[in-house]
Amino acid sequence: MTIKEVSEKYDIPADTLRYYERVGAIPPVTRTAGGIRDYQQEDIGWVELAKCMRSAGLPIEVLIEYLTLFKEGDSTIPARFELLTAQREVLLDQRRQIDETLARLDYKIGRYKIAMEGGDLSWETGEEPDWTAE
Repeated sequence: MTIKEVSEKYDIPADTLRYYERVGAIPPVTRTAGGIRDYQQEDIGWVELAKCMRSAGLPIEVLIEYLTLFKEGDSTIPARFELLTAQREVLLDQRRQIDETLARLDYKIGRYKIAMEGGDLSWETGEEPDWTAE
């Protein structure tokens, strides 16, 4: 696949693909005899990984570190495991924060819905609302 085809298929600007390759977030892409990028399945796998990780908010530095470790071989499997495990924890913390925010929004939306139906906006008093209640 050409860089244009990969760019269109994965909705990643060609400049971003070049950047990922230049900084070491993905390995050097297979090239034709004329030097044109010719993405093979292995190259596509790295692009998919980068897109997935970046869309989840992981820093580019993590991708670079992961690829560096990968290139060093199987002796870095424990380090790669730790890197991915740590990033998973970061994402789980973000999910918890998002879930809490959604619960608070759901509570407020519910109160406004009640107010629109009954004409009275009131907030529960006394104990803290259960933000996680559906």
